[in-house]
Amino acid sequence: MEKGKRIKLFIGSLYLFVLSLFLYFFFSKFSFQEISSYDFLRDNRTYFIELKNSKLFFTLISFFIIIILWVFPFLGFGGPVALVGGFIFGKWIGTAVVVLGLSVGSIFLYSFGNYFLKDLIREKFLNKFKNLENKFKKSEFLYLLIYRMVGGIPWQIQCLLPTLFDVKIRNYFFATLLGIIPSVFLIVSIGSGFEKIIDQNVEVPGVTDIIFSKDIYIPLIAFFGLILLTIISRKFFFSD
Repeated sequence: MEKGKRIKLFIGSLYLFVLSLFLYFFFSKFSFQEISSYDFLRDNRTYFIELKNSKLFFTLISFFIIIILWVFPFLGFGGPVALVGGFIFGKWIGTAVVVLGLSVGSIFLYSFGNYFLKDLIREKFLNKFKNLENKFKKSEFLYLLIYRMVGGIPWQIQCLLPTLFDVKIRNYFFATLLGIIPSVFLIVSIGSGFEKIIDQNVEVPGVTDIIFSKDIYIPLIAFFGLILLTIISRKFFFSD
């Protein structure tokens, strides 16, 4: 118990330290006013698109590594990197690199949790998710795949909960890889849509222009539909 608390305190302190360090160096270079301006988005859009076009492999590998670090040790969730991936690489390449990066990053997080935090996770979550144990025993890969598709749990906890059921690394990776594709694709599509809007507008577009752009409203509608389906599916998946 005391060991678990010390590990939890250490991880939390390390995370806050690294995050604070990153924010310090970031905001020492950019002000909040700059990063929230339309010119900042447009100018950096040009920089990243040119970098992608001239050094595609380097940009992909760099972004892939950033995604892994975003998941572990920074404990970030998938939405922001999916938006950025779509913004820089477009729907298809963006989806591929984000899905692969999140899957590899989640493996590191799962392995870390399985080794250091297993007792703490069992103490906090075993009773709540006890009903899933038999499901995972019946077909580990299938139910882990459904578990990833259904979601509805914060990304970091979703990555760690399978430690309760001793999920094999191979099944964990491929179930995550396939299970997160629908949600990641929709968020990446929204990011790609924003890039097209910025490319086509020198001045700040109106809110209605953004919302009613087919590159935005189609994936948005699909995304909200996926959320609704997730809410309905969770009742069946998490029930006894």
